Amino acid sequence: MTKPAELRDLNPDELEAKLVESREELFTLRFQLATGKQDNSSRMSQVRKDIARILTMQREREIEAAEAAEVSA
Repeated sequence: MTKPAELRDLNPDELEAKLVESREELFTLRFQLATGKQDNSSRMSQVRKDIARILTMQREREIEAAEAAEVSA
């Protein structure tokens, strides 16, 4: 489980890489669930929350950039 403070320390490229990695893990977990080989069902929930945190962090940065551009214009 990724903490929000850890995500804030990442630069945009690292954040995007973490998002791709989390989505791949979620895909793998869904595949394991479909084939009956998943042993930790709570992990799917954790990964989904991590993805939501990453997307939220990206959106916050996007809004901050837009506001900064608005103020300087």
